Amino acid sequence: QVQLVESGGGLVQAGASLRLSCAASGRTFRGYAMAWFRQAPGKEREFVAAISWSGGSTTYADSVKGRFTISRDNAKNTVYLQMNSLKPEDTAIYYCAAGPVAGPQTVYDYWGQGTQVTVSS
Repeated sequence: QVQLVESGGGLVQAGASLRLSCAASGRTFRGYAMAWFRQAPGKEREFVAAISWSGGSTTYADSVKGRFTISRDNAKNTVYLQMNSLKPEDTAIYYCAAGPVAGPQTVYDYWGQGTQVTVSS
């Protein structure tokens, strides 16, 4: 089992930045690809970004490319999502997930409880 706990969400104005963190515990964190998803009210959950277990490969949704950066620190069992130039349409609950391969179509094995990000215009 891997337990994931997100933090760092909040209410910000458009154009601001936030950094989300996802702390992992339990089984070996290093062996898992990690990803961030989000779900806005009334919408389906969507892929945001993913990173390979080594951190050497990343992938992003088109809607966040150039604004968001995913990274990980395996020594701290933590994955991050740096979000810059936030827009109101980024408002959602953000979830981190752990799985075998980094990518939007991966079936992720473990999920956190989510952290709310609200961007006001």
